[in-house]
Amino acid sequence: MSIEVVAKALKELGHPTRLGIYKRIMKAGSEGVAVGKIAESLGVPNSTLSHHISSLMSAELISQHRDGRILYCRANYDMRETVLSFLEDECCVESDV
Repeated sequence: MSIEVVAKALKELGHPTRLGIYKRIMKAGSEGVAVGKIAESLGVPNSTLSHHISSLMSAELISQHRDGRILYCRANYDMRETVLSFLEDECCVESDV
């Protein structure tokens, strides 16, 4: 995993609203959560929510799928593990420097 990809993911998670959205999506599990439920639970206006969801998608932290008229967000658990592994492998190793 390149440092640029990990940096983008961390940048997107560095915003309090996006972090809250990501946390809500992560808690939903593999089924995902309806966008309307995210807006309702966090009290975020739809236009603001759409912007933040787009940012999380661009960092490949989440994906979306539609079921009829309902749009769901689902966490990309592989990306989460990639970022965490990168931090463990690259940043938490003793060094002679």
